[in-house]
Amino acid sequence: MKNKNYYAVLMAGGVGSRFWPISTSDYPKQFHDMLGTGETLIQKTFKRLNKFVPTENILILTNERYNELVLEQLPLVKQDQVVLEPAMRNTAPCILYAALKIQKMNPNGVMIVAPSDHWIEDEEAFADNVKLCFEKCEREDVLCTLGITPSFPNTGFGYIEFEKNSDEVLKNVHQFREKPDYETAKEFLAQGNFLWNAGIFMWGVKTIVDAFKEYQPSQYGLFEAGFSCYNTPEETDFIKENYPKAENVSIDYAILERSTSIYVLPATFDWNDLGTWGSLFDKLDKDENGNAVVNSRVLAEDASGNMIRSPKDKIVVIDGLNDYIVVDKEEVLLIYPKSKEQDIKKVLVRVKEAFGDKHG
Repeated sequence: MKNKNYYAVLMAGGVGSRFWPISTSDYPKQFHDMLGTGETLIQKTFKRLNKFVPTENILILTNERYNELVLEQLPLVKQDQVVLEPAMRNTAPCILYAALKIQKMNPNGVMIVAPSDHWIEDEEAFADNVKLCFEKCEREDVLCTLGITPSFPNTGFGYIEFEKNSDEVLKNVHQFREKPDYETAKEFLAQGNFLWNAGIFMWGVKTIVDAFKEYQPSQYGLFEAGFSCYNTPEETDFIKENYPKAENVSIDYAILERSTSIYVLPATFDWNDLGTWGSLFDKLDKDENGNAVVNSRVLAEDASGNMIRSPKDKIVVIDGLNDYIVVDKEEVLLIYPKSKEQDIKKVLVRVKEAFGDKHG
């Protein structure tokens, strides 16, 4: 039996430009089957949450332009569960907006905010971890997050520093730390009380709304003014007029870095944020030559460590190429060193300048 007080908010508004040319602003990565499993990332995330959150209690936060994609890929979701952002304003405004909508439906609700494009293998452990946080959020006015035990000094993630000498399962957060340089990341790992920030949060709706009231009073005032409209036909007009006025600010900066009642649970499941072609390569099975292959039929000679993706069943012949990203998509072919994957965003800018926005 799913708990009627459990709610989920899927964040599905990002563009995922480091996965270009597959991920584009018209069709971002969360709506693609990046792993070659037959399901898109948002479909996998929805199913994972739907195991313990009632279907009707799952909201999808996304940009207006992706409304049809959401409804097409998630047939169980009704239009009033798709929370549309009329403007890009980072994570704080949309989370406050969703929390107020849930609070109006159920003042006792507890909610998880989760990205729609992450890879999690042990879904049972994920559900257990979330429920543990939910139970704490039901008992106490606290904010909870899941932290990932670092496997190497990654400079692409923010970190969560927790109280070192705590024997509790949920650790009191000392502070959130920005993405570090390599030497700082090595120091974090050596200290042993740092976790990767996975961007997965849990809290009671009243707790998070009160936190906005305290730490972001103008943002709270802007959205609270529409409370009587939420979940009614008047909501759309109110949001279209007022959402663009919201400050462009992340939930980390707006609330989490200021609050003194935050707890982190070191996750017991394997996790990957699938942020780049290289992170996807790490998670996929490799062929006998050490290449990760999605959709393609590959003939490789003296070629290893490559991430290869093409239209379904296309034959790809590679000779003498090692540690490259090879992605073939209709009008675009990308052949790019894995070591420079962070520069794909810059390449995309140059492609759009040279060949037009339709390719990005």
